[in-house]
Amino acid sequence: MTRDRWRQLAVSGHSGDEPTARAALADADAVARELALGALQRMGALDDATLHAAFTDADPAVRRRGALIAGTRPGCSLLDLLSDPDVTVVEAAAWSCGEQETVEAPVFARLLSLAGEAPDALVREAAVAALGAIGDERGLLAILAACSDKPAVRRRAALALAPFDGPAVDAALRAALEDRDWQVRQAAEDVLRAAGGD
Repeated sequence: MTRDRWRQLAVSGHSGDEPTARAALADADAVARELALGALQRMGALDDATLHAAFTDADPAVRRRGALIAGTRPGCSLLDLLSDPDVTVVEAAAWSCGEQETVEAPVFARLLSLAGEAPDALVREAAVAALGAIGDERGLLAILAACSDKPAVRRRAALALAPFDGPAVDAALRAALEDRDWQVRQAAEDVLRAAGGD
């Protein structure tokens, strides 16, 4: 029965069955609430108030889905989710900040903090990616610092340097070309090639 319910909710997003999807927002089952968010988003019926309510859902999967959807809503602040107790929610919120590209000052400050200080490497990676997507010069130092982090973060940092230029950026990309991790080297090559630097 549970799987039938999930299937019904998934289909509701494609069929435009808003009453079914909206009713599931109050379902006791977290998967149903998550699917309801996605269905409402798909049919264009998800309002900001409903999305913000998902940010405080008891289940991290629902909050994470809300964070990912918010990437398509430039006016929807992700500040609270960037301090969520669940790291997967924080990671999703950071990625979505990069999708929004223009963020408010407190969100930008939080991304800077996460890029350098988050205990979880996936969160640092997502924050660095967001800073690169935003392309604000104030994020450059954090991206450069991330070039010395774990391999996945270094790779993301190399890619995040694409919108920037200057001697420090050139030096970081040259160093990345000699990185012990082949994916970091590849990322640096891609950035330099795109900039006409090969």
